[in-house]
Amino acid sequence: MRKPGIVIVGAGVMGASAAYHLAVRGRPDVLVIDSGSAPGEGSTSRATGGFRAQYGTAINIRLSLLTRAKLLAFTDEVGGDCGYVPAGYLWLASSEPVLHALAAARQLQRHEGLTDATDVTADGVALINPAIDTEGILGGSFCPTDGFIRPLGILQGYLDAAQRMGVEIAWDEEAVDAERTSSGRITALMTTRRRIATEAVVNAAGPWAGVFGAACGLDVPVTPLRRQVALTQPTRVLPESMPMTIFTDDGFHLRVRDGRVLLLWPTPGLPGRPFDATVDGDWIEAVTAKAHARVPVLRSVPVDRDGSWAGLYEMSPDRHAILGVHPDCENLFLINGSSGHGVMHAPALGHLLAEIVLDGKATTIDTRGLRPERFAEGDLNISSGPL
Repeated sequence: MRKPGIVIVGAGVMGASAAYHLAVRGRPDVLVIDSGSAPGEGSTSRATGGFRAQYGTAINIRLSLLTRAKLLAFTDEVGGDCGYVPAGYLWLASSEPVLHALAAARQLQRHEGLTDATDVTADGVALINPAIDTEGILGGSFCPTDGFIRPLGILQGYLDAAQRMGVEIAWDEEAVDAERTSSGRITALMTTRRRIATEAVVNAAGPWAGVFGAACGLDVPVTPLRRQVALTQPTRVLPESMPMTIFTDDGFHLRVRDGRVLLLWPTPGLPGRPFDATVDGDWIEAVTAKAHARVPVLRSVPVDRDGSWAGLYEMSPDRHAILGVHPDCENLFLINGSSGHGVMHAPALGHLLAEIVLDGKATTIDTRGLRPERFAEGDLNISSGPL
């Protein structure tokens, strides 16, 4: 094996995107290492596959618009199938404050170039998703170009394309330490198998980004957060074309995927068990009750308890990605902390990371809001709404 110029830690969708975009820019001297034995054993395979540009911060809107352009060109440029289907995202409001917040977010979205999102009345909600019980719904927001993607399709597309260009991938290999100079620069990584000398390192370790950072003696402010998914038995009571539908006031949402309905409702993580990705039976009962109350046709559809699952988000302090050079290590690049938006923003973030590594800064869009040093500076991203 040749000496890699760049080592990427993590072969999930973020590391795969970074590897591909570096290689396509002329740097195929990349080695990607992952503790798993095959693609998709980490968080990527547990993602629900939503894509949206309806956000409440400018930087997330920009990331989504860049990603959308890349999804539309994915098959031609990368190969494979990213699975992008513009089925839409429908945000519902049951209170005046939430309705006003959605309106404020739309104003920001228009300013950033997302012109598709529109307000909807309660009657409009019934037309867009007739399965919803609209009692108590005041209105909402809908964007028809939001929709769905295939996480494993994106992952495999990037991995295959990167390897065709010369990127090497090593499975069953975990980075456990780093050799650093007196100035803090990383000169080599120690793994469970060997010592790897390198010019630069990319932390793409997902929920384990903080763990890898600590192994290098560096703080990376990423913590894991469990997110659970209840899966119904196969059913045709809701169409595959149904938009992702979100009850914004409490976060309950649902979508159809492969003939089943995915029921989702964010809950706090488990104290003292940050990497626990088990599914809570009481949570399944609670989310099922919400689904039955709000989507009456689901009352006759059993939940597949054994098929339900949980995964880990990689949370940053302000719930936005961390992208750029680590403040205390000039050759450690961070692509972390997307806080539940990693798969949908991976195409954009990998593209931008390659610009930062090779050009010294991102040029396609302004990524100042994602710089790692913003936490120490107290310059956090604040959403204009509940998105």
